[in-house]
Amino acid sequence: MIFQNRIAEIRRHRLQLALLTAALIAAPTVFAQAADSPAAGKEYTVTMSNMAYGAMPASLKVGDTIVWTNQDTVIHSVTARDKSFDLRINPGQTARLPLTKDGKIAFYCLFHPTMRGTLTVAPK
Repeated sequence: MIFQNRIAEIRRHRLQLALLTAALIAAPTVFAQAADSPAAGKEYTVTMSNMAYGAMPASLKVGDTIVWTNQDTVIHSVTARDKSFDLRINPGQTARLPLTKDGKIAFYCLFHPTMRGTLTVAPK
């Protein structure tokens, strides 16, 4: 019985040692990925009301997100002229647009062509 207890103790010790070794091997990879991951961008809200887009936020950067809110009683869209995005937003609804590229991005409303604007997005 003492011999069986000693064998079980050795097996537990070996298992603990194997788990610790695996954790130490994986740790640098996990920490490197955390250091390389981009910081979360800022979130901005643009309201659509009275058949117009609200003011565009200044200092937009890749990684930021725009939350578009439709306060009108009709559907609107936020459609990029370069076709990089096309959001359809019903009355009283919101939609999120993560900014994934830099530059000046012209957009308009498919349903109301006089509604238009430009996003100016800087690199990270």
